[in-house]
Amino acid sequence: MQLTDKRESTSGLYLQLFLTFCKIGAFTFGGGWAMISIIQREIVEKHKWIALDEFLDLLAVAQSMPGILAVNISVVVGDRLKGLKGSICAALGTIMPSFLMILAIAIFLTPDTIKNNAVVSRIFKGIRPAVVALIIAPVLTTAKSAGINWKTIIIPVTVALLIYSKLPYISNPIIFIVLGAIGGYIYYLRSLMKGDNGENGGNEANREEVESHA
Repeated sequence: MQLTDKRESTSGLYLQLFLTFCKIGAFTFGGGWAMISIIQREIVEKHKWIALDEFLDLLAVAQSMPGILAVNISVVVGDRLKGLKGSICAALGTIMPSFLMILAIAIFLTPDTIKNNAVVSRIFKGIRPAVVALIIAPVLTTAKSAGINWKTIIIPVTVALLIYSKLPYISNPIIFIVLGAIGGYIYYLRSLMKGDNGENGGNEANREEVESHA
């Protein structure tokens, strides 16, 4: 009986993953960044499958991976919850609405139709401001959760300006991904060294206190 209930709950989670990411994929315009705020609301706030800090870590991993951000984040979240099968369900849910929409557009809407049809053109123009808002919202939320303050804001601002400058080599985002990884690893090593020094200092203080009482 317990085994049957466990199988039902597992299959139910697979279905939930598929339907959740299917909904996310169906109402996302503007690419992966516009999808982040919706994913955060569904995964972190509504279903509470993972914590916000862990979601930010998974987002960093998804951004560092080659490929489409929306698919990458669905894969890492699905893998975190249910391994390979969870990744497949989440990825299929993300891809399916876009695939069907693009197929329908390819069949019924030609570029000339989209360009010359006043109704369709106005619909797309109305979507553009909403896309900007969808992109700005996760940037602000991510910055707050990542601990960006007035002292550290110079880092993302400088990187953004350098990428926007389109200068040779310097504007390549890959460089900043590599530098960020190296900087994070160096910071991690320094934290370990400080922790070891603090622990050794505490042990020496305890030893001196014991010797003084003796």
